[in-house]
Amino acid sequence: MEIRKLGVGGPAVSAIGLGCLGLSGGYGAIGADEAVTAIRHALGRGVTMLDTADFYGGGENERLVARAIAGRRDEVVIATRGGVRAKTPGGPPVVLDGSPGYLRQALEASLRRLGVDTIDLYYLGRVDPQVPVEESVGALGEFAAEGKIRHLGLSEVSAHTLARAHAVHPIAAVESEYSLWERHVESEILPAARELGTGLVAHSPLGKGFLAGLLSSADQLGETDHRRNHPRFQGENFRDNRALLSEAAKIAAGLGITLGRLALAWLLSRGDDIVPIPGSRRITHIDDNTAAVRTRLTPSQILALDEIFAAGRVSGDRHPAHRKLAGADRDG
Repeated sequence: MEIRKLGVGGPAVSAIGLGCLGLSGGYGAIGADEAVTAIRHALGRGVTMLDTADFYGGGENERLVARAIAGRRDEVVIATRGGVRAKTPGGPPVVLDGSPGYLRQALEASLRRLGVDTIDLYYLGRVDPQVPVEESVGALGEFAAEGKIRHLGLSEVSAHTLARAHAVHPIAAVESEYSLWERHVESEILPAARELGTGLVAHSPLGKGFLAGLLSSADQLGETDHRRNHPRFQGENFRDNRALLSEAAKIAAGLGITLGRLALAWLLSRGDDIVPIPGSRRITHIDDNTAAVRTRLTPSQILALDEIFAAGRVSGDRHPAHRKLAGADRDG
């Protein structure tokens, strides 16, 4: 496994991480034992970065991570996040809360669920429009001074907000969606991160599974799969995007690799400060994803993929119209 560094002063992590969201539902039901097995298998393949959140499964996701890393704490970099909460106990995470008081409460709860004394990378899950980012990051910086956080991160922010936060405390990583079919970070966010010495953690690097090429129809998605509500998985958008994927499939076939591995190899080629965190649940997918670090694309192959998925060619919005946290993305 290749090792990459997140930010000038950030942690060294595996070039491919594991996004744990899908291990608590979202893409359909999965048993806790199966989820723990998937995490441990990823560790066995050299994955060291595990990405979770306090609002994944109402905290259950962090407990799964705790089970999986029992006795192996020194092998992993744990990334989790707070700042998004439910209106009522057990409800969906729809309230942005970046207040220092709530962030302390959220951090302490995450430490307990994870069974650790320190979280390696703690993200502000979303910027609260009612709380200046300087205030939220200032509080997280205090928690870091207490030894409860090693590195700070931000999730889905603009270049301007990143600069404001970084002026208060060094930001090791920005997490944002980045893949062949979602490249908005390339215009401002990625250049700003590089200027500040901040790494980029790419969530949904396989386009929520679409870029793996395993779906021929949205009807294959389970009833509880959140992608049923995603514009890019619906109607003509799905068909148009499948056509783009068919073009990319020719490149994958020429290399003798899967589409998913091709998509991750392309992302890894964008810079050694980028760490994708595909959310795999199946052992075979974890094996294929981690194998992407051994795939080197030629400049002509990279250019061909750039052109296939050029701006404006992907059909459908990035988020569902009813997205509850849409307000958080005004700045990101």
